[in-house]
Amino acid sequence: MGSCSKIDLAYIAGFLDGDGSLMIQIKKRNDSKKYRFMLTICMYQNTRHEKPLFWIKNKLGIGYISKRNDNITELRINGYNQVKKILTLLIPFIKFKKIQAKTLIESAKLLEKKELKKADYLKLVNYITLVQSTNYTARKKRTKQELFQILELTP
Repeated sequence: MGSCSKIDLAYIAGFLDGDGSLMIQIKKRNDSKKYRFMLTICMYQNTRHEKPLFWIKNKLGIGYISKRNDNITELRINGYNQVKKILTLLIPFIKFKKIQAKTLIESAKLLEKKELKKADYLKLVNYITLVQSTNYTARKKRTKQELFQILELTP
């Protein structure tokens, strides 16, 4: 982790609140029929004004930056350990995405366990739908039933 003052953390949290998103996704593994959970912090900026993303990446000491075809640059941080660590630092300063941040931290704590039980999977599905319901998105969201089917869970 890079070196961040409280002022830096407050700035980054404000940036996340305004131009960021917090996501929990289920991704199909390439090597099998199994699925994995992916936690992501993503911050967006018009490519002409991308400098703050590089500053944030440098301050946090983690993440990767990519330029999309629509002139948007993204800073993405994946992985439950990293997401938990960063959100734990930022949460005192987050104002508008506090529910999503707390939910990702709780998800990360669950995913740290070696063996997940059915109850853990059910909690994760609830966390996914909670985050989806609080995020603004243009894309179709999976329903709870669809998530249960993917994970082969029957409530």
